[in-house]
Amino acid sequence: MGRVDFDIGEVRKLAELVERYGLAELTVEEDGLCITIKGRPAAGGSGEVVVQEVVQHTAPAEPQAAKSSAAPKQKESPAASHDANLRRIIAPMVGVFYRSPSPDQPSYVEVGDKIEEGQIVGLIEAMKVFSEIPSELAGEIVEIPAQNAKLVQQGAPLIVVRV
Repeated sequence: MGRVDFDIGEVRKLAELVERYGLAELTVEEDGLCITIKGRPAAGGSGEVVVQEVVQHTAPAEPQAAKSSAAPKQKESPAASHDANLRRIIAPMVGVFYRSPSPDQPSYVEVGDKIEEGQIVGLIEAMKVFSEIPSELAGEIVEIPAQNAKLVQQGAPLIVVRV
């Protein structure tokens, strides 16, 4: 393997996320570089950082398509599997999902709410940056499978909407 260049400041930010949320492991892949940060063992030992180059053997579009089609099926609810009018708002990135702008404010949306295209339905925090998640469709919210203040993976369903 050749020399791998990465920003140590970004790695530190990822390590802080792992520690702050008590994660067992966090893996981030970007531009052929994969970084895995493992949290502290229960016995109090130190965490571990693994950096490796990722060699892709197929076109980038194929794994992404397979990932996004496979992830929603794992968390599919019984109602979602039988209604052709249900669509999912999925996580565009790995991060911590928040249902409200701050702990003392109400959630952006609740089950039963009618939403419009472009309406903010939540936030995802990644490396201390909060990104608003706008709805790509209009309809009625029937399920919110993503848990508040919990880590979500890219492609995971956040909100289920009946269009």
